[in-house]
Amino acid sequence: MSKYYLNYLDELESEAIYVLREVWAQFENPVILFSGGKDSILVTHLAKKAFYPAKIPFPLLHVDTGHNFPETINFRDKLVDELGVQLLVGSVQKSIDEGRVAEEKGKNATRNALQITTLLDAIEDHKVDCAIGGGRRDEEKARAKERFFSHRDDFGQWDPKNQRPELWNIFNGKHFEGEHFRAFPISNWTEMDVWNYIKREEIQIPSLYFAHERECVWRSDSWIPNSEYLKLEDGEEIVTKKIRFRTLGDITITGGMESDADTLEKIANEVSTMRKTERGNRTDDKRSESAMEDRKKQGYF
Repeated sequence: MSKYYLNYLDELESEAIYVLREVWAQFENPVILFSGGKDSILVTHLAKKAFYPAKIPFPLLHVDTGHNFPETINFRDKLVDELGVQLLVGSVQKSIDEGRVAEEKGKNATRNALQITTLLDAIEDHKVDCAIGGGRRDEEKARAKERFFSHRDDFGQWDPKNQRPELWNIFNGKHFEGEHFRAFPISNWTEMDVWNYIKREEIQIPSLYFAHERECVWRSDSWIPNSEYLKLEDGEEIVTKKIRFRTLGDITITGGMESDADTLEKIANEVSTMRKTERGNRTDDKRSESAMEDRKKQGYF
């Protein structure tokens, strides 16, 4: 008599699909927060599996900073067409033009924190009661505090001390009018799990994750890509390096690392030797010891 057996990737997949189905069962108007990065692509792939053969029942919500990698936007549009899902876009530039937020100035200026207002406005405008994200607990200490169902108050703020207990697989999505939840189906995945799963499932990802030659400048201990938004300081020099990105965000804050990993197999092997979190090359997380948690408390992803 054969025994039913799931390997660790099957178990993680099963858990994530369970969370996605719980979101669909408990909420009226959920969306998937889609950045075009590997984790949001993974969540979208899992949603496709969770509801197959029907289409994904959630729209994709992208907060467009206006400072994206062109490769990310092209990938997003192609994926949306292939899946036949609805795409909702919140524009940071529109928030700036309307005076909702003020553009940062200076060498390290970024639109990353400005996304908070745009995201919360989009959640309110579209009456979203649950935003599904690709956050993982191994990424950063603030994200390690997250539950699968993360409660946000009527201001969109997150209080790590005021979260619902999650006993076994029982999730409580009850909320008052104006409040909403964030859901994180891949909370228990590691970066290594993500790459092994992407490799197993042959999931398409942006070319930015593979080693490629690119103009960049050395800043904040990583290679910041050259772009129309980059302001050089005295002593800084644009050079061409073969780099890849472990995580994707604004082109102004996403640092690359020198690498020859140009296949999924090589990426997985490279990640297996890493002793530094993938967000170590994100300059927005280097602003303070609690940069991520401070943004999350204000309503960040």
